[in-house]
Amino acid sequence: MKKIPLLDLKAQYQTIREEVRQAVDQVLDNGAYIMGPEVKAFEADVAAYIGVKHAIGVANGTDALLLALDAAGIGEGDEVITTPFTFFATAEVISQVGATPVFVDIDEKTYNIDVAQIRTKINEKTKAIIPVHIFGQPANMDEIMTLANEHQLFVLEDAAQAMGSEYNGRKIGSLGHAATYSFFPTKNLGGYGDGGMIVTNDDELAQKIRILRVHGSSPKYYHSMIGYNSRLDELQATMLRIKLRFLDQWNDARREKAAFYNEALANTPLITPFADDDRKHIYHLYILQAENRDEMMHYLKEKGIASGVYYPVPLHQQNVYLPLGYQEGSLPVSEYMSKRTFAIPLYAELDQDAMNYIVETIQAFYK
Repeated sequence: MKKIPLLDLKAQYQTIREEVRQAVDQVLDNGAYIMGPEVKAFEADVAAYIGVKHAIGVANGTDALLLALDAAGIGEGDEVITTPFTFFATAEVISQVGATPVFVDIDEKTYNIDVAQIRTKINEKTKAIIPVHIFGQPANMDEIMTLANEHQLFVLEDAAQAMGSEYNGRKIGSLGHAATYSFFPTKNLGGYGDGGMIVTNDDELAQKIRILRVHGSSPKYYHSMIGYNSRLDELQATMLRIKLRFLDQWNDARREKAAFYNEALANTPLITPFADDDRKHIYHLYILQAENRDEMMHYLKEKGIASGVYYPVPLHQQNVYLPLGYQEGSLPVSEYMSKRTFAIPLYAELDQDAMNYIVETIQAFYK
């Protein structure tokens, strides 16, 4: 029986093994391990790739969100509008700066935040919007920015799952006031450990973030604000620089494989991912909808095929956020999708034989 993982990081590593090892040796030989020349070079590479003025490396994707909100002055008494259909960190950082997350429902096709519902939640306490480009599918940034500009709101793109995706020909991350990325190993651009980055065109915001990431100090030992210890290290930066060169190639491979799945599964009851014509979806995860999801996933597991649920409990229904007062049915699309959606294997190195087996197994389930 075949064993097909949801993601195979070892397969990717083998394609760049020698380059990575040489780069690591060079860092170790140089003896600069924290925020040295490789971090600076990687920041410059990312800024050029996204098309922004500033890219600032931090310790992880969660810190990226946290420092961006802090630098933007979001805090006690403020409200930040976001989606409940995302990883917990998106809302967690809002709470950590002392603000309140305000959840609005998602679009049933894209799983992204429903812009029409954002408008209904804006009040005098609203200070920011965090759209999440979920699963690599860009959110509706034109309408979000129009709404934000009307109400003078800060827009922070959570692009943790969307490195390399595009909206109307522009890279995600260049559309809001700032954007954040995660380099967690499973991401399309993933490190061999943790890491994160904030990008922006705002000079003042960038300067604040650079100070915040080193205990609020500038210059060293002179502290102008309460900050954090959140720095990208040289080893991750040098390896991510190599991977960045291959990112578009890997994302294109994901898109080709997603197109194969879409066509091959069209004759099943499954609902395959939707992709807008004006957006370049990079399929961080290939998400399907099934009425009998749990039964399907159990069947796939028996056949050696890994699958995963993203996300089983929407954020407004997490225990920690029950005091916010959302009721069952408050955000019906998010609640519905949390019971139906699941991911099947998709990564650049996934071979055709494995994909044929996955498709045939799913088709057999329905027969």
